[in-house]
Amino acid sequence: MNDQFQVTDLALKLKQGSLALFPTDTLPAICSYPKYSQKIWTIKKRPLNKPLILMGGCLEDLFEFVKPCAIEDGLKMAKNYWPGALTIVLPTVGNLSNYLNCNSNSLGFRVPALKLARDLLLETGPLATTSANISGKSPVKDALEASIQFPGIPILAPIPWPNSSGMASTVVDWNEGKWKVIRAGSVLLN
Repeated sequence: MNDQFQVTDLALKLKQGSLALFPTDTLPAICSYPKYSQKIWTIKKRPLNKPLILMGGCLEDLFEFVKPCAIEDGLKMAKNYWPGALTIVLPTVGNLSNYLNCNSNSLGFRVPALKLARDLLLETGPLATTSANISGKSPVKDALEASIQFPGIPILAPIPWPNSSGMASTVVDWNEGKWKVIRAGSVLLN
């Protein structure tokens, strides 16, 4: 098993440029600060055209990066489904999308339902995240499997992690006031 760290100590490792593994309500995640996100693509062997998502501990931490034209619709969606298993793709302001999505100025945003994950994200601020598995392989189910796929990556304690749904988040994309489901997942939209 990889070295285990409590929230505050893991946040410090992340600030120093480390990757980390942590549980969410959907699937275990691998994360970094956005400026170190290239490490995620490398270790996962993930194609660069597959973006990462920005996960935050609360919607206020994420919506500061959303383009003003999408804020109203985005907030309505977020308030209905967050915290939870919905990833909302919205256009961004600033250059944050350069770190997470090299093909677009939009990003997927999510606030997970799992309190332990939100505790970490509230301590660190928003993190670049994706599921903790080698690209193209089955998702890992728990801390032990995450440690086996990514030996040496610090892991959030306590272990065992709370159970996750084992199903990826639903992804919806906003375009000029209309929503489109990009990936069906554990959330069904009304």
